Amino acid sequence: MTVKKVGIPRGLMYYNYYPLWKEYFNRLGAEVIVSPKTNKHILGLGVKSALDETCLPVKLFYGHVNWLKDKVDYIFIPRLISVEKKEYICPKFMGLPDMIKANVNDLPSVIDTSLDMSKSEKNLAKFAKEVGKYFSNNPLKIVRAWNSALKLQAEFESLIISKQMFPPEAIDYLSNKSQRILESRDKGLNIAILGHGYNIYDEYISMNLIKKLAERRVNVFTADTLEANDINTEADKLPKKMFWTFGRKNIGGALHFVKEKKVDGIIHIASFGCGPDSLVGELIIRQTRKNSNIPILTLTIDEHTGEAGVVTRIEAFVDMLARRVAL
Repeated sequence: MTVKKVGIPRGLMYYNYYPLWKEYFNRLGAEVIVSPKTNKHILGLGVKSALDETCLPVKLFYGHVNWLKDKVDYIFIPRLISVEKKEYICPKFMGLPDMIKANVNDLPSVIDTSLDMSKSEKNLAKFAKEVGKYFSNNPLKIVRAWNSALKLQAEFESLIISKQMFPPEAIDYLSNKSQRILESRDKGLNIAILGHGYNIYDEYISMNLIKKLAERRVNVFTADTLEANDINTEADKLPKKMFWTFGRKNIGGALHFVKEKKVDGIIHIASFGCGPDSLVGELIIRQTRKNSNIPILTLTIDEHTGEAGVVTRIEAFVDMLARRVAL
């Protein structure tokens, strides 16, 4: 029996749910193929096939799909509508499967099952069952595979919170089981990086921002490493509920860092042309200034952003923070 190959693009929600998806497909007997880390070639593939109006992360997702399409039997591009009750995620995720199928030629079969948990969290199990039917007609096998996937996802999320690993580190740890040596948090400056995971953790998009800050002896924090209760407690203080899941997470994270006085500065990474990013960024600035005098640097990125300019701004920001702390 031929093993079916499933392609998972290394973009967008990869940094949130890859362990879940990989374990599920493996347990169902499929082979998972992941596109390589983002590079210039993949960006070029994405820019050629995506519409000009789409944001950089979506263009890169197109590139990862193009890299995978001739190597797999299926490409996993779920139609993500909501991953939290009474909340939604960016509209581009809802239309992503249709956008890809309309603009990328010679695609294999696309697994584009819809996930909408806005009204009921039970829809997650229905989603998993529908995806599982692509690989098995055995309901018991599907349930067991899903339970195994949920268990690994819980371990992944625990590594991020309890061990303070960033998602790419936790993914590597689960794959290789090689213990990361945790760096001490006493270097000096503390900076929170806020934004979508696919902007922060993709080294090509972020121009390796986390590593660059570490080289300058900066302790880096992100909202992913915070407990959900800490985020929700602060986000609930907003005058109106933030119904974008990841926007709420970033605003709640910013307010928590400010309240607990954990950081000396905040860097917000936003995608050019992203409506939610521009609104969330403005809310972060206003709420932070209302409760503190912590400096904020906003980096807006697209495919034309030059690394030299970003590095200059980061160095100036870090130097400014160092002077403030020394006073």
